[in-house]
Amino acid sequence: MKTPCIIIAEAGVNHNGSLELAKKLIDAAVHAGVDFVKFQTFKPEKVIVANAPKAQYQIVNTGNAESQLEMIRKLQLSESDHFELVDYCEKKKIKFLSTAFDLDSIDLLVKLGVTIGKVPSGEINNVPYLRKMAKAFGEIILSTGMSTMEDISFALNILNESGISNDRIVVLHCNTEYPTPLQDVNLLAMHSIKNRFSVQVGYSDHTNGILVPVAAVALGAVVIEKHFTLDKTMDGPDHKASLEPGELKNMVSAIRDVEKVLGSEIKSPSASEQGNISIARRSIVAATAIRKGEIFTEENLAVKRPGTGLSPVYWDQLIGKKSERDYQSDEFIVL
Repeated sequence: MKTPCIIIAEAGVNHNGSLELAKKLIDAAVHAGVDFVKFQTFKPEKVIVANAPKAQYQIVNTGNAESQLEMIRKLQLSESDHFELVDYCEKKKIKFLSTAFDLDSIDLLVKLGVTIGKVPSGEINNVPYLRKMAKAFGEIILSTGMSTMEDISFALNILNESGISNDRIVVLHCNTEYPTPLQDVNLLAMHSIKNRFSVQVGYSDHTNGILVPVAAVALGAVVIEKHFTLDKTMDGPDHKASLEPGELKNMVSAIRDVEKVLGSEIKSPSASEQGNISIARRSIVAATAIRKGEIFTEENLAVKRPGTGLSPVYWDQLIGKKSERDYQSDEFIVL
């Protein structure tokens, strides 16, 4: 996974359990120009116990009348839905990705031909899950919301021991609050993760708007993951903290522009400014009329535009030297 940055449009469960809505999300992702559209694959009873509480943001967005399990059941896609979505992505020429939340779902994604495994933040300490992910997929994207550096180290060790090396892992810095307050983003943690573990890094974003993921790319993110929806006012836990299709397209455009301006680490005149060099720089000229044999001094020499004559870098070589010819005021000095 190298530049340009890989952009993952996280449809997640914003299809609300509807195959038709899921296809419309794929259409929106294609229109935005992202690299992957990602869903979530799970068997609710394999993931959540019956009396598990909702997260606070889920209560805010969906109420507290039902349990987390009841909410998730309504957001599940069937196995046949997954196959249809993979076919639809192939037809639309966009890459399909999904996060597996349980061991059976890992098997389904392998059956679907998925080769990149996405580990969600909540599974970073799930030993049997991490082991199976490492064996199932050739590359791993590891989200690290709610995690310390020690948590990341633990997960990477499990993945390494299970056969997948750090050069095939991208670690995503992340904050799991929906939406994430700007003061809690802490993008510079990407640098700490990259330096400590010698891995490529990216960012999974849950802030409002597109500012933070674009900034993450400027700081070196090689993968960006961002939730999107067809309509933020729809019922469901994640819609309000998601981008609408126009915003997603704007994010992709902004990221690609940032990649252009980053350029390389080589400092040199660009092609577009070559013509400005002779206009903006200066040459050594006669400040007054100078007679042959007269000594060049700081009083009878000047530095003026354009830069088509003798460069001012030769100033010290000229001072104190005799003029070998007559010069009129403003005439270029020659060596």
